[in-house]
This record gives sequence, structure tokens and C-alpha cells, in this order.
Amino acid sequence: MKGNIEFEALSKAVIGCAIEVHRELGPGLLESAYEQCLAHELRLKGIPFELQKVMPVEYKGVLIDCGYRLDLLVDRRLIIELKAVSAVEPIHEAQILTYLKLAKIKTGLLINFNVPLLKDGIKRFVL
Repeated sequence: MKGNIEFEALSKAVIGCAIEVHRELGPGLLESAYEQCLAHELRLKGIPFELQKVMPVEYKGVLIDCGYRLDLLVDRRLIIELKAVSAVEPIHEAQILTYLKLAKIKTGLLINFNVPLLKDGIKRFVL
């Protein structure tokens, strides 16, 4: 049970950082701007993360670098996929589900910054 509480706290902290970035910048910027600003917020809060983590594809026992990169891997247990799009499409959802599967990680957040209210742009995925 303790692990779940800690994970919920981590997830809430990340969402809080994303809300802070959105509050400061608003919608309309490129995804890369939000990514760098979110990374800065995570650093300020002391939350461990990896930016643009290489995600190889395992095929028949061989790891192949196909150019996939996780936007953010937080504390080695939460994938954050960032978007700055007018609408989240099924392909975006498929992308994060694939990343969760490849990384063998259970939970991810898809955060679309191109919305008036960020809570409307956050979707949680659990495998």
C-alpha cells in the first residue's frame, strides 16, 4: 500500500509542475518549450527524471534503436508524454501505450498543453 501512496504523491507532484508551467506560459507554444520548462520545474522540486530517454524496441532478443524517445521518464516509474496539439488523437494514445509496453512501466500521463485549462489536457494510462 505504501508504494501506491508514494506513487500517487509522485503523480500529483508531476501534475502540479505541469500546471505551473501551463499557468506561466499558457497554450500555444511548441511541445519542446513545454518539455524544457517542465524539466526545469521537476528539477526545482527535486523530482528525479530522465529527459528524451532512448526507448529501444526489443525484437527476438535484440534491442534495436528505432529512434523512439520518451519525453520524460520520472523516477524510473512514470512515463510523461507531452503534446501541444489542438486535439489528442487515437495515435497519441497508442503512442503512450506502446511506450509503456516497451519500457515495462505500468503508468503514464499524456499531457496536452494546448488547452485553456490544463486539467482538461491530462489523461492517465495504466497497463
